Order: sequence, then C-alpha cells, then structure tokens
Amino acid sequence: MLIDTHCHLDFADFEAERDEIVARAMEAGVGQMVTISTRVRKLDMLLAITDKYPNIFCSVGTHPNNANEELDITADDLVALTKKHAKIVAIGEAGLDYFYDTQTPEDQKTGLLRHIEAARRTQLPLVIHSRAADEDMAAILRDETGKGAFPFILHCFSSGQALADTGVELGGYVSFSGILTFPKSTELRDIAATVPLDRLLVETDAPYLAPKRWRGKRNEPSYVVNTAEVLAEVKGVSYEEIARITTENAFRVFSRMPKVVA
Repeated sequence: MLIDTHCHLDFADFEAERDEIVARAMEAGVGQMVTISTRVRKLDMLLAITDKYPNIFCSVGTHPNNANEELDITADDLVALTKKHAKIVAIGEAGLDYFYDTQTPEDQKTGLLRHIEAARRTQLPLVIHSRAADEDMAAILRDETGKGAFPFILHCFSSGQALADTGVELGGYVSFSGILTFPKSTELRDIAATVPLDRLLVETDAPYLAPKRWRGKRNEPSYVVNTAEVLAEVKGVSYEEIARITTENAFRVFSRMPKVVA
C-alpha cells in the first residue's frame, strides 16, 4: 500500500469525478490519502470529503499564499479545531513562499509561528510549504524546535540540501512529489538519496505536478505510484520496499491516522 500524504481533493478540479478519482487511487494501491487545508475557513469542505470516504483524512491550516486572509486565526483556534473531528490528522499547510511573493514575509511568518505552536501543543504534524525561503525556514525551524519539539513534514520538497539536512536533523520528514521524476530533477534525486529511509514520504500535491509518466495531465492520487517507483530507484530498493517504508513512515508521523482496512 501507498499513502498519498498530500493532495487537495476539495479543489474544483476534482469536484465532478471525485468518486472515480478515489476509486482509481485504491485500484492503484493507494490505500489512504490526506487532503490538505489551504484555508481554515474552508475546513467544512474537507470534513465533508473525509466523512464520505473512510480512507481519506485531512489537515487544518492556512497556506502561506493565503496568509493575510486568516491572520485573525490564532494558535488557540487551530488547537480547538483539531478537536472538532477525528479525521483531522495534521496542521497546515503553512510556511514561507518567497517565489510567488503574494504575501508579505511578515504575514507568512506570523501564520507559520501560530501553526508551529499548534503543532507543538497537539503533537499533530505540521505540513510545511517552503519555496525560495530555505535560509529563513531553516532558522525558524531551529529556533522553534529549541522551544519544544513538534512533528513536521517538509512537503513537496524542492529546496536545497541544507534545508533537507536541517529538517532531518530536527526530527522532520521529507516528502517528495512528482517533481522527483522530472528529467531535469537530478539535483533533487541526489538530495533524496541522502534522506534516511525512515524519514521519507511520497505525495502528489494533486491536482498539481503530475509525475513524468503523466506529465501535462491533471495530477491525482493514483499517480503517486510513479513517484514511489523513482524514489525506489534512487534509494536502491524495490518498489514494494519503498511502499512499505513510506507507508510505515506516514502512519508514524500522522500518529492520529488509523489504518483503514478496505
């Protein structure tokens, strides 16, 4: 079994055929999925999806590119929301995105620190979005971990070796998406080769970033298989082994997520 640890099943791209997409994922061996929050105020949409599908879970949080929309939401609010529903298994995604520069760094950092506090208090993993912000992200992770450990995932990893090393050193997980499969992603594959097996996760970030086999198409959870295949090659293990390892890792970091027996 594989677990797609990061997708966005509430997005409009999936609305017309969500049943078929979930069915295709299961047929491909993707037994469970975590659909990730980008706006706290849309949590009810995520919960409606998790209520419908036993093998789908979700997070709660504000994407850094939406940071200024939800600056009124506190760490206390996030903690309270995690108690709203057993299917909420993570905090985020939150972080820093200096590539698109749609929000001020100050607003993004304010949101990130609140999400970190919520992750520390709940011990639910923080799903971290970091793009073109390696140095600031590493500094914040070091500083905040010093105040008390919290579980975290560097999602859709496309940053440099130093941030991957920092994440692993501080106890975090590194999640690879379809970017790992792209022909020009040699450097990223080299980084993946250095990440310990017990810190690896796979994801789609669907509907974005379809892996090489389906490049140019809308991404969906079943396509995480191609990312796992490439990750297995990078690590020099079988596909079956990387599936087992990344699934065990997913259950470890998403400690609130039970294994759903189909």
